[in-house]
Amino acid sequence: MDKSTVFLAQTDTTAGLLSQDSAILNQIKGRETNQKVIRAVGDLATLKTFARVPIAHRNLIRRAQKTTFIYPNGEAIRVIFGEHRAFFAKLKWAFSTSANPSGARFDKAWACDQADTIVTDGRGLFEAAPSKMYRLGKMRAKKVR
Repeated sequence: MDKSTVFLAQTDTTAGLLSQDSAILNQIKGRETNQKVIRAVGDLATLKTFARVPIAHRNLIRRAQKTTFIYPNGEAIRVIFGEHRAFFAKLKWAFSTSANPSGARFDKAWACDQADTIVTDGRGLFEAAPSKMYRLGKMRAKKVR
């Protein structure tokens, strides 16, 4: 699988564009190419390859759904649960961003034009609330959104 492939899929939160190349996602959305993008992972073992989880937050991360955590190394990572998790069986991880131009609402036609591959399931594609986001410290978690 080519690392620059852009997928359009219904994520666990909202319709999203996914790729293993964050610069491509930023270019599609009209943002600076070096802007950080959330990394979605399919399981906790893959999470451990990208960030060290502070001991005080391990249970929280294991149980949290639809939540992105910013780890002490600066990486923003969300572990995927639910129907969307099957997509990550072979992919393992991907950068994930909402399927809309920066600052605009979801437009299915625009999103389909931007994607190389469209991945659908019984839910279809729709806009929903973004994931909750917390910045993790050694002992505290601070809500970002």
